[in-house]
Amino acid sequence: MEMISKVACIVLLSMIVVAPHAEASMTCSQVSSAMYPCLSYLTTGGSVSSTCCSGVKGLNAAASTTTDRQTACKCLKSFASSISSIDSNNAAALPGLCGVSISYKISSSTDCSKVQ
Repeated sequence: MEMISKVACIVLLSMIVVAPHAEASMTCSQVSSAMYPCLSYLTTGGSVSSTCCSGVKGLNAAASTTTDRQTACKCLKSFASSISSIDSNNAAALPGLCGVSISYKISSSTDCSKVQ
């Protein structure tokens, strides 16, 4: 019985230590900061700056888990909806122009809960 109690305590402590690491590390302020240099392209088109692409690539690298990618998706949708002059075609094209492949289209109609 004592052995079972010790094992149960070890399992419980392991769960407590590991649980905080399972949360999303991506924040909307990170997404906004990374996307801000892209605002000119997103609203008027033209060329994409290297600073913009650095932000896009950084976001892609930081979104290493499904939870992070879903959070990034939600934040991108929020960012886009807060600026009415963003051209949806420019937003959808941006990752490809920066050499980044993502599994979903950047669009107001994207269901972020389905992003893997």
